[in-house]
Amino acid sequence: MNMTPTLGVTAPPVPKTLEDMLLSPVMMRDILLKTIFRTNASETSDIAKRIALPVAVTQELIDIARRQKLIEAMGSMHAGSSGEMAYQLSDAGKARALEALGQSEYYGAMPVPLDIYREQVKRQSIRNIAITRQQLLGAMGHLVLPDNLIDNLGPAVGSGRSILMYGPPGNGKSSISNGIRDALGDKIYVPRAIEYAGQVITVYDPIVHSAAEDQEDDPTALRRKTRFDTRYVMCDRPTVITGGELRLDMLDLVYNETARTYQAPLQLKSTGGVFIVDDLGRQEDPPQALINRWIVPLEESKDILALQSGEKFEVPFDTLVIFSTNFHPNKIFDKAALRRIFYKIKIDGPNQKDFLKIFSLVAKKKKMPLDEATLIHLLKNRYPEIDNVYANYQPIFLIDQMISICEFEGIPNQMSPELIDRAWANMFVEEADIQH
Repeated sequence: MNMTPTLGVTAPPVPKTLEDMLLSPVMMRDILLKTIFRTNASETSDIAKRIALPVAVTQELIDIARRQKLIEAMGSMHAGSSGEMAYQLSDAGKARALEALGQSEYYGAMPVPLDIYREQVKRQSIRNIAITRQQLLGAMGHLVLPDNLIDNLGPAVGSGRSILMYGPPGNGKSSISNGIRDALGDKIYVPRAIEYAGQVITVYDPIVHSAAEDQEDDPTALRRKTRFDTRYVMCDRPTVITGGELRLDMLDLVYNETARTYQAPLQLKSTGGVFIVDDLGRQEDPPQALINRWIVPLEESKDILALQSGEKFEVPFDTLVIFSTNFHPNKIFDKAALRRIFYKIKIDGPNQKDFLKIFSLVAKKKKMPLDEATLIHLLKNRYPEIDNVYANYQPIFLIDQMISICEFEGIPNQMSPELIDRAWANMFVEEADIQH
């Protein structure tokens, strides 16, 4: 089979015949009938586009349904502008479509069998990425980072395993996570849906997956050259970002009682990409419980999911997991859990030199003129109050506060010891009992 490489990733091969699909003939036929019933598509090329199959394979499926008297030709009088034959469901076909819809509302793109999807996951594995220092620096060039951080991050990201970033709040752990995502850069193929044991699990999610631009190879539909199996969508490597809202049940299959179909959990949607658990320790479930749920996936590169029937099955787990927390790891995990996380990277606040560099960059971006006397006042009088502990968020906070004061007072943007003291007062809450 011809498989076209796209940006270093080998594309899923285009099925040439119905046998190549490795799906139940009844399932394929019923999805065809349901799709025609729901969309009123009539020409082979239009039906092919909707069920995401090549025209020749779609015609093969139509011919089977015709022999079963479920589809009938409408004759050349009903042919469209392309001159194609038009088809419609027979009464028996409509009855079968309604019966099939009662069993599952799913129609449209044919699902990819789980075993076939596994092969594609291997071809585009996150662990195949060879990330360079230049790529990481390019994605994080806007951040002021400690000199040794890229040294530690590079091998961690290149491994495609798991990373725990920890340290005091407000020092860019989330920005670094996003920078890692941006450094990946290439594209992979995400199935619209996968099939296991006759059940359809939808995977492609426009909220999570950023589809590449559609390219029409040939304006003539019948001569359309398909470069890859269109049951997949070519996307940027996916990124799922969760925070305090993450619950353990979000990592299970979601069953839609009405449609009688499943939706892939977050970690399956992130296959081939990055799963960021931000603010670890702020979730309803304890961090130890969350890590315990990830132990098998992190160690064995497979996850175990369950159908409504209780039947369990394995799916690929090919995801760079980044945990980010403001807590010290020893406070929220036991040693066994920490062993399962491959890289532990401490993200500290900036030193005074880096703090001033960040302050200067933010001031320039926000068109706030720097004032030497104000900076000396800030460093000599204010920071000793908090033991000279600097954080990356502080320059943005202080400058935004001063800009708001200037706008309110109707004066041009400027900084002064008095203005920075007013801004400083809003950054912290004094420790004091409130009288009731």
